[in-house]
Amino acid sequence: MTIDGATRLFAIVGDPVVQVRSPSVYTACFAQAGLNAVLVAAQASRENFDTAMRGLMSLGNLDGLLITSPHKAAALGFASRVSTRARVVGAVNALRREPDGSWTGDMFDGVGFAHAAQRLAPIADKRVLLFGCGGAGAAIAAELAAQGARSISLVDPEVNRAQRLLAALTEHFPHCTVAPAGNGEQYDCVVNASVVGMNEGDGLPGDPGPLGAQSLVGDVVLRPPAQPTALVALARSAGARIVTGQDMHAGQVEAILNFFTPTHDRASLNQGER
Repeated sequence: MTIDGATRLFAIVGDPVVQVRSPSVYTACFAQAGLNAVLVAAQASRENFDTAMRGLMSLGNLDGLLITSPHKAAALGFASRVSTRARVVGAVNALRREPDGSWTGDMFDGVGFAHAAQRLAPIADKRVLLFGCGGAGAAIAAELAAQGARSISLVDPEVNRAQRLLAALTEHFPHCTVAPAGNGEQYDCVVNASVVGMNEGDGLPGDPGPLGAQSLVGDVVLRPPAQPTALVALARSAGARIVTGQDMHAGQVEAILNFFTPTHDRASLNQGER
């Protein structure tokens, strides 16, 4: 691609950002779609985050922002409007400039997971067990509830965090039964959104209950395929359908690209006009 004065800018903001792959992934996708746009990494500490965001958002040729750790919650305050799932999570990981100059925020961590899961099995009417009620877990829970999950059982060592998520899900998705996980229950879908599995030798995040060929098991932890988490290894041995961290990321990219480049904006983006 040729970068020129009409090139539209997108950025991913985090601390650190040296490890992120988003610039190459999204820039390649923009090029494939015929868009004159690039995504670059922007490092901003917690102390300088507000200043960095105001500076970036004041650029007339910047159309969107990705937000990564540790800024997803703080970025919520920069959105003029947010989706229901972003309100449930209390965070955003993408911001889009609208034609009137305002900013729309959304949270796609759960969308990526749900997108990958739906390719394997429908989510509607499923009984879900969720380990981890932090940002990723809350985002996944909100999206599964939005997709019609029958119930979601929550497990988190921080009881207050689980209670906050329970209250938010109950408020926004009254059709979905949300409660702390009990003993001896059976689930259609088991999701690990906790940090358990990041370290070599980590065991299961908890008791997933009986798993079989009809089970759907997801794990947000990114591990090499040859070195799966204990939960993924157990799911494989049971013949379950599996959504890995890599699957979740791929689904999220597609959803964010659609968010950044809705059909009616593509021609103006490509010409560098707003």
